[in-house]
Amino acid sequence: MDLNDANLQSLMEFLRKTLDPDPLVRRPAEKFLESVEGNQNYPVLLLTLLEKSQDNVIRVCAAVTFKNYIKRNWRIVEDEQNKISDPDRTTVKANIVNLMLRSPEQIQKQLSDAISIIGREDFPQKWPDLLTEMVTRFQSGDFHIINGVLRTAHSLFKRYRHEFKSNELWLEIKLVLDTFAAPLTELFKATIELCQTHAEDINALKVLFSSLTLISKLFYSLNFQDLPEFFEDNMETWMSNFHNLLTLDNKLLQTDDEEEAGLLEMLKSQICDNAALYAQKYDEEFQPYLPRFVTAIWNLLVSTGQEVKYDLLVSNAIQFLASVCERPHYKNLFEDQNTLTSICEKVIVPNMEFRSADEEAFEDNSEEYIRRDLEGSDIDTRRRAACDLVRGLCKFFEGPVTAIFSGYVNSMLAEYAKNPGMNWKHKDAAIYLVTSLASKAQTQKHGITQANELVNLTEFFVNHILTDLKSPNVNEFPVLKADAIKYVMIFRSQLPKEQLLQAVPLLMAHLQAESAVEHTYAAHALERLFTMRGPNNSTLITPLEMAPFTSQLLHNLFKALSLPGSAENEYIMKAIMRSFSLLQDAIVPYIPTLIDQLTQKLLLVSKNPSKPHFNHYLFESLCLSIRITCKANPTTVGSFEEALFPVFTEILQNDVQEFVPYVFQVMSLLLEIHSDSIPSSYMALFPHLLQPALWERAGNIPPLVRLLQAYLEKGAPTIASSAADKIPGLLGVFQKLIASKANDHQGFYLLNSIIEHMPSESIMQYRKQIFILLFQRLQSSKTTKFIKSFLVFINLYGVRYGAIALQEIFDSIQPKMFGMVLEKIIIPDVQKVSGPVEKKICAVGITKILTECPAMMDTEYTKLWTPLLQALIGFFELPEDDSTPDDEHFIDIEDTPGYQTAFSQLAFAGKKEHDPIGETMGNPKILLAQSLHKLSTACPGRVPSMLSTSLNADALQFLQGYLLAASVQLV
Repeated sequence: MDLNDANLQSLMEFLRKTLDPDPLVRRPAEKFLESVEGNQNYPVLLLTLLEKSQDNVIRVCAAVTFKNYIKRNWRIVEDEQNKISDPDRTTVKANIVNLMLRSPEQIQKQLSDAISIIGREDFPQKWPDLLTEMVTRFQSGDFHIINGVLRTAHSLFKRYRHEFKSNELWLEIKLVLDTFAAPLTELFKATIELCQTHAEDINALKVLFSSLTLISKLFYSLNFQDLPEFFEDNMETWMSNFHNLLTLDNKLLQTDDEEEAGLLEMLKSQICDNAALYAQKYDEEFQPYLPRFVTAIWNLLVSTGQEVKYDLLVSNAIQFLASVCERPHYKNLFEDQNTLTSICEKVIVPNMEFRSADEEAFEDNSEEYIRRDLEGSDIDTRRRAACDLVRGLCKFFEGPVTAIFSGYVNSMLAEYAKNPGMNWKHKDAAIYLVTSLASKAQTQKHGITQANELVNLTEFFVNHILTDLKSPNVNEFPVLKADAIKYVMIFRSQLPKEQLLQAVPLLMAHLQAESAVEHTYAAHALERLFTMRGPNNSTLITPLEMAPFTSQLLHNLFKALSLPGSAENEYIMKAIMRSFSLLQDAIVPYIPTLIDQLTQKLLLVSKNPSKPHFNHYLFESLCLSIRITCKANPTTVGSFEEALFPVFTEILQNDVQEFVPYVFQVMSLLLEIHSDSIPSSYMALFPHLLQPALWERAGNIPPLVRLLQAYLEKGAPTIASSAADKIPGLLGVFQKLIASKANDHQGFYLLNSIIEHMPSESIMQYRKQIFILLFQRLQSSKTTKFIKSFLVFINLYGVRYGAIALQEIFDSIQPKMFGMVLEKIIIPDVQKVSGPVEKKICAVGITKILTECPAMMDTEYTKLWTPLLQALIGFFELPEDDSTPDDEHFIDIEDTPGYQTAFSQLAFAGKKEHDPIGETMGNPKILLAQSLHKLSTACPGRVPSMLSTSLNADALQFLQGYLLAASVQLV
């Protein structure tokens, strides 16, 4: 793509079309842009358009497209095509910083993100001048430019907060500190001075305070891994200024908006975070500053209102106190009973109240409410912070804190009892307080795993929770109902089983509640109860105990999906999946109606997939329906195909990328159930599965390979007779997969199925070429994973076609190659093979080479006979060699960057492990003994003499054991 006006104009038109609401206009434009991504100059054209276009919408669209393009393609992945040419990479890096700094803020943010994506890959080695180019802009005095630099630095350095420690990381941080720490400190001081100079200028203050917030965020990132010497030397400058900023109150910066946090709140929140970081990690160095920070933050907490805009500030301030009170040598600050009472009264209780803003979220923004409350993303809510502070205080002061709060809980419950209609929020706060007090340790899988002995959870359940669950009107006091459901859910491991069983039908009733939060919590609670393990590893709640409720449970769950706001509710769908899994055969009578509802839902969501978890559980539920029903009656597979194939066809024709890998997995499951040949409906699809475009997407590869394996297992003769022209296509897929380090094992899965199932004459002409391709890959990049798969393949080939055929095919490629493979690959590396089936294949294959290959007995290969036997006995008796060379790095499929749909394995579409050798061979050690006996009777005297001259004593002893067990001897 040349850099000219015509191409710029054309690109502009396509970008405009990608914004069109009509999918018939939008999709082709998106597809076209995707198709030209690999062309040289494409990123440069985007940046040129972004810089020169007069249309702001196009500029923003070009910026977003550019960022996403960088996100998908900048990382160079081994074995995959590098879509961005080196000249383009150089041009982008040479111009992007300048362009970003000159752009309006909306575009600046996109380009800043792009720089940090490039930086993650290229900085510092391939982009050494990035930092110096950015730091020099601090001198400009233009805060639009300075904030652009700070924003970019923040997105570049924030990964230091969660990276694992490594030498590489230390070196990078050291380089950053050497270049960046001093100029950042100077900028910090200068900006604070400017704030004083412009104290009355609201516009200047807005820009300066956003700079200070970014500087504070950078401080956090640069100090996270360890305390840098520079910051330790300059602690006075930073901490005294942070302290001053915490206590600063500028009327001009106060906002009227009750929802949105202002600049002052954002800055103070970040400073609380910075202080908490130092209090937790560098307490010794921070000790002199701690008391004044505790005082400043305490004053901040008691003087800050209940408005939503202060939530982040208050929660960070409370988190600071929580992190301080957990440290043994700050214990003395909290020991006084009056201090504890004051914290409980002035900080914890007020921040546990259910505010009108929470009520609004509960009613009108249930998804966000659930995300915060259930999924733990409420880290910045007041309630979560107050709960953490309770937990922190209980570490050293459990008795006094429990006593103080018990008083509060009792008075709150008494208030509620006086007038439930008016005072229900008191009970809500009481339940939250009890939960905070009782929870010592918690896991996603088991709920609360360790509780405060001073709180009687069962008594509280009976007296205060059960009443809400039993209330006949499920729509009355929905917040209290949700609290009660959540109580059962989080204390499920602490409550006795009879109370959980008592709760099950009550929870089922709450699935019909109008409140989205309430019926979602009910579904989630049921799903969690169904996963609890009882004695002997079975489920705690058994299908028998659920029998009286089965019909109602399934009815209520599916009905809940039709409630407003829950059409794609992932918690309900997960509960459906878990119910199927628990109930097993009990769902069979309901399957005709259920499969119809699931199929309708699938058709609906495939139009616009937007909830990945919901979709995943939907497919899992389909798989369970199929497995459970077909296990009872395999002939029902046809009715499933009738119901599902029309929807599957539509998904494949419309190329719904998110769903295609799922469809292939479900089809594999269906095809594997068929007992005889492949139905014609599957054969019609077979040629389409070999299209190269399908194999370009990493997420399609595992399910497609499994589907092709199912085709081969069920209908190899059909393929050989009616689709022989497709065999080269099948081998083409193998060739593509084998070339990639990430997918070579998938190539072997396919190849092994071809060798095992295809009639030998149908692939005779291709066999030599297959081996040549494998040797080429061995020469170009030999990895442990490849060697292991290669060993299994050659042994499977020997088992299938015989040891003579194996020796002949090697030697036909190059004379004496069979000996080289034995000496250089099989003997030294067989110990690396893992997996029971794989080990069995190798053991049987090597036995055949030893005992059924004449060339091993009377040619130059004979010298390898004893070392090969020694290797086989070692393979039986020695531990597996799981070492891999230090420099070897396998790419995880999920690591490939970009938006391509990663492969999501359906747990309930699981494939049974297939053993190509089967039960006929029995114990491989006995097989070896019997085969050696047979060989020795064919040429008497040879085998014992070969053993006595060169097999080591340990191996000989093991061999004697095998012979004894097989009741045979060598002659």
